[in-house]
Amino acid sequence: MKKILLAMSGGVDSSVAALLLQKQGFSVLGAYMRLKSDYAEGERAARLVAEKLGIKFYPLNISQKFKQDVMDYFVDSYKDGITPNPCVRCNKLIKFGELLRVKEDMGADYLATGHYVQIKKDNKEINLCRAVDRNKDQSYFLYNLTQDQLKQIIFPLGGYTKYEIKKIAEKNNLPNIKTESQDVCFLLDEGKIVEHNEYLKNHIKANPGQIMTLDGKTIGKHQGLYFYTRGQRKGIEIGGTGPYYAASMDYAKNILYVVKDPDDPALFGNEFFINNTNWILNRIKFPVHCEVAIRYRHKAVACVVEPIDSGNYKVILKKPERAITPGQSAVFYAGDTVLGGGEICV
Repeated sequence: MKKILLAMSGGVDSSVAALLLQKQGFSVLGAYMRLKSDYAEGERAARLVAEKLGIKFYPLNISQKFKQDVMDYFVDSYKDGITPNPCVRCNKLIKFGELLRVKEDMGADYLATGHYVQIKKDNKEINLCRAVDRNKDQSYFLYNLTQDQLKQIIFPLGGYTKYEIKKIAEKNNLPNIKTESQDVCFLLDEGKIVEHNEYLKNHIKANPGQIMTLDGKTIGKHQGLYFYTRGQRKGIEIGGTGPYYAASMDYAKNILYVVKDPDDPALFGNEFFINNTNWILNRIKFPVHCEVAIRYRHKAVACVVEPIDSGNYKVILKKPERAITPGQSAVFYAGDTVLGGGEICV
């Protein structure tokens, strides 16, 4: 019987994944990652599922690495003037980087997670593809996976809808945490959601500066450029006028430039560059015509990707897109297949 290490969170997805893997004939080992100090509820729920299904259960203390590689990166990125994607980094370094190592240490044959994504094999390579449930699809976050890693991974939920997974949990009376997980899991304090900017205020010193229109008129003050992302409306509080949208940030002069029209050309771009790239498929030939998603849940749009030098590429969009944001991930698709991705740098 093949052994498989399953990442368990205590939520409905990983709980049902454990059941499905058992039914497929795997000997399942459950691993709960202690990422933050408030792990007790999740670990308790995951342990209950393991006990119900007769699964060996292993809590893993990864909090220090999670803090260094994900939480500190999140804050440091804002200090550097970019908008980070902590979930992409966590999947690369923690959920797969660490758990694949643990899989080897435990002598398991495969690693499984509760991600909504599919693996499809052809005669040449392994393809990472969108999930059947498009609303829950998480392929955007997994573009850093490699062919060698995909050989070792199983995604049991990719062919199901969230509704079907909940029904399976109910039918089998699986214990699980009822609340949905947060997009940024560490923006929680004792179970309560911490507002994004409040979290940053606690980790980055305020640095007030001027808010100006593109024609140079000063119309207000900001408390720190790290609060703003291109295209953002929330938080630009200028009494008596507005609304305003963040168009650009001048970090050298500490000026936030804004526009009033949400469709102002200053908010749009038709090309950008990416670095820190990973291409899942070796058969890609450049320049490649494909589609790109420039943020999670963004509708993928037509583009051409051209290489510049090692690891750096230029992306040319068929039509201008709004709020192309440095630090976010650009993920490339051919139909439902993930080609790869990288970090937007301009």
